Amino acid sequence: MTSAVLAAMAMPMAASSQTIDLSTPAGAIAANRKIQCSTVDGEPVVYHWSGRVYARMPGMPDRHVFNVEGMNVRQCGTVRDSSRGTGYRLVSRELMIYLDPRTNEILRTWTNPETDQVVEVVHVANDPVNSRPTYERTADGSPFRFSGRVNQGWVFLPFEAPLFYVNPLGGDYQEYVGNHYHAMEIFDFSVRQDDLLDASRPRADASIAWVRISPWLPWMRMGGRPGGLVFNAIGQTMANGINGLPQILRDEIATNYPDYVAPPPLNDARPNETSWSYFRKVFDAKRAVAK
Repeated sequence: MTSAVLAAMAMPMAASSQTIDLSTPAGAIAANRKIQCSTVDGEPVVYHWSGRVYARMPGMPDRHVFNVEGMNVRQCGTVRDSSRGTGYRLVSRELMIYLDPRTNEILRTWTNPETDQVVEVVHVANDPVNSRPTYERTADGSPFRFSGRVNQGWVFLPFEAPLFYVNPLGGDYQEYVGNHYHAMEIFDFSVRQDDLLDASRPRADASIAWVRISPWLPWMRMGGRPGGLVFNAIGQTMANGINGLPQILRDEIATNYPDYVAPPPLNDARPNETSWSYFRKVFDAKRAVAK
């Protein structure tokens, strides 16, 4: 989620026509960019989502353990490459808070029903979550193609992200003993066809469905118990940006995450943060204080 980013300049990435042509690389880039952010360099876009989290264990009914409220604040910048053409890069930060499934209040601690242990909740605060550049030509030189589907006035864009990498909380022997981080994230975007293909509009009013299948969160202290979590959420871009978010998120940002009112800079070169690498930072910082 690199090439040098051209500093903030408004540049609709479509042909001279007022209608984006999805069959061309430039049109496919413009459509993807409208769904992900804006065709205007440096214009912030905010996504919001809300949903539920279920615990799944072999031989047991699924259990509704959390509700979630999340947001991502992002912006895009134009990039150019001598061999791959013009494209864009997205930079963002994302915040997701865990809520009590009955009261919908923010959880600061949680009683693990499997262990009866009270644990501190570590919310998702990933900064940054940036993407690699997307160009008119792919790495092998083939033209970039729009992967969405147009049907009855709507455009649907699915995206699956299979995740399998060295566990940030593991040791030096994972190649031999396993314990890699293994998850799947599924993003399904939908947008009105006339909105997406209108080249005069820099942004699309997009909706998103998000599913995540993952191991137990480390702060749950589930150890090696079999099972994991299923996240299911829906959301959309916010017409009023940060001000359009639910009050519970706006209050949390103002109190604990003030940087999340704006995206990272377009030239942000930091490595991406994940919920597990963020937990490691929080855990290591508290362990250092306790020594």
